[in-house]
Amino acid sequence: RGVLNDIDVCDGQIEQDRIWHYLDIPLEPGLLVGGELDVRSRFDRMQNHTGEHILSGIAHAKWGLENVGFHLNDDEMTMDFNGELTAEQLAELEQAANQAIWANTMVSADYPDTDTLAKLQYRSKLDLLENVRIVTIEGVDACACCAPHVKRTGEVGVIKIINAIHHKGGMR
Repeated sequence: RGVLNDIDVCDGQIEQDRIWHYLDIPLEPGLLVGGELDVRSRFDRMQNHTGEHILSGIAHAKWGLENVGFHLNDDEMTMDFNGELTAEQLAELEQAANQAIWANTMVSADYPDTDTLAKLQYRSKLDLLENVRIVTIEGVDACACCAPHVKRTGEVGVIKIINAIHHKGGMR
């Protein structure tokens, strides 16, 4: 989210190592542009995404669940797990997640070398071999991820699970 020369950016994509910004109105090719990031929106998404890491890391550690889906928009965030959780487990997950937030633990992102990567235990949906960025929340989660995150768990705020449904043999 943001603007280039005061024109709203509708979308951004990475294709063949190039970043493309799609605007409401086309710009003249070769034009020097000034850009401004929507900092409030970006920070909100960083908070939510880091919260997703916290919830997923705890659900994985406690119950062996994998996060098999994640969706984030302006109004809500949903996560899909490959197994079901009881109401008691959801309350335990929420409490543990908020304790991780209150601990104000550092969130780090590193590109380990091949030997280190081979020895690491981390969550990933893909079989990655090079340029793997590992986001670590000590004692909570280690996951291959390329998205931006907050610097400390305390910046997430509070996590509140407001709904849970059975979904495709698991839980959303």
